[in-house]
Amino acid sequence: MTDLVTADAGPAATEQYRKELTAYCYRMLGSSADAEDAVQDTMVRAWRSFDRFEGRSSLRSWLYKIATNVCLTMLESRRRRARPMDFGTAGSADAPVPEPRTDIPWLEPIPDGQVLPTVADPAELAVSKESVRLAFVAALQHLPARQRAVLILREVLQWKAAEVAELLGTTVASVNSALQRARATLSENDLDTAPAGDLDADQQDLLARYADAFERYDVSALVTLLHEDAILNMPPFDLWLVGPEEIAKWWVGPGAGCAGSKIVPLTANGGMPGFAQWRRNPDGTGYHAWAVQVLEIRGDRISGYTSFLDVETLFPMWGLPLRLDPEGLPVD
Repeated sequence: MTDLVTADAGPAATEQYRKELTAYCYRMLGSSADAEDAVQDTMVRAWRSFDRFEGRSSLRSWLYKIATNVCLTMLESRRRRARPMDFGTAGSADAPVPEPRTDIPWLEPIPDGQVLPTVADPAELAVSKESVRLAFVAALQHLPARQRAVLILREVLQWKAAEVAELLGTTVASVNSALQRARATLSENDLDTAPAGDLDADQQDLLARYADAFERYDVSALVTLLHEDAILNMPPFDLWLVGPEEIAKWWVGPGAGCAGSKIVPLTANGGMPGFAQWRRNPDGTGYHAWAVQVLEIRGDRISGYTSFLDVETLFPMWGLPLRLDPEGLPVD
């Protein structure tokens, strides 16, 4: 099927674009749940007005225009998605544990299966992966909404300036100006958007050693896997820690309840390695969902460790059970 269709093709023609629209909305919104809602809203609007689509333009462009308007409307009434590192300086593991910040809209991870194309040339797949990495999506959140849309459409999706101008109902000069300002903002904030690349054999071995040490809860072994500037953070807490010493103190202190956990590997945000974690129930009756861990690796060490604790939202996205029995099997 080509991208140019008529209304005779019916609403089913829009479904082929669901995954790339989800990736686009996720970059715009920084939330896997919001992206899912935005795409569903986009599809509903498209289905309802499909009889008015005359096929003079690209169906894909038409859907992106609807999705962009949905995202811009959502962003009008919402604060940007943040990471704990956006709030002040690094904390101390010796300080009292802060209260969860439910008032902050936190950046969320997303399963690869929702955003990565199943068939793509290597170059296209590489761009798709890099543009949904946590660091890049976090960087996008520092941009005003329309600049964000321009940057994604121009530099990620490789749309021409005239196409973006038509979509946004503005001029080419305005699009070029917005793109220049967006680039400047990213540069001024010195945000880490460097390509991470695929994991090599040594890094895969690093993950295996991490999984083994975490399930044994051998903090001494875990610390040897960290960069000297490794960061640990756990939204919805705005606390973040830097360095093996502080992270080790957290793991043996407030984080000691993770001892005895079960973890299984997963991937998020364009091939970033991670693990689903279930903590052991105090009464020994099994395990309960605790976190989606997403790791950042630089060279031969772990440089970033984020435990996303919103399991009620995130576990279903990966098709993961919220409870395990004492043998580690899913509980219906």
